[in-house]
Amino acid sequence: MPLGSTRHVHPDEDPSLGAVVVTDEQLRARIAELGVEISADYAGRELLLVAVLKGAVMFMADLSRSIDLSVEMDFMAVSSYGSATKTSGVVRIVKDLDVDLAGRDVLIVEDVVDSGLTLNYLRKNLAGRNPASLEVCALFLKEGIQQVEPDLRYVGFRIPDQFVVGYGLDVAERYRTLPDLRVYVGGSDRK
Repeated sequence: MPLGSTRHVHPDEDPSLGAVVVTDEQLRARIAELGVEISADYAGRELLLVAVLKGAVMFMADLSRSIDLSVEMDFMAVSSYGSATKTSGVVRIVKDLDVDLAGRDVLIVEDVVDSGLTLNYLRKNLAGRNPASLEVCALFLKEGIQQVEPDLRYVGFRIPDQFVVGYGLDVAERYRTLPDLRVYVGGSDRK
């Protein structure tokens, strides 16, 4: 099929999408605030941002441009979902980091923290690599589903426990490029 020949449905007309949870304006404003906070907290230090693929890519790009420091970036891919909307409970590294973390100030950039399973696994794994510091910046924290309050240095938004898509978050690789965060109400692609 030629590029551009598929019909794209406007998000407001897509029956699989529900209400907007966080607008694109709110996202831009909060990410700018996070950039100011991180810049102040890490002033005079070299910061390594570690994004968890694929969901955190858009957040990492926007956040890195909001940080008024020289930052280095690296990426990991971990999986606990597959193409389903519920976590499988098993976390595995699909793509590891390319850089050595020893002695580095590391900030994990996460798109969403729900159960905390993936983040706990990732934090333990990276802490074992002897960074000078290891903190987490999560754009979205789903409320009410963690056993204990997760140890997050920076949180963009606390959101209800609903399956959401947009701004990097997907279902079966769809909806990542929505500019805002929306409730996913389902359709033929929901597992």
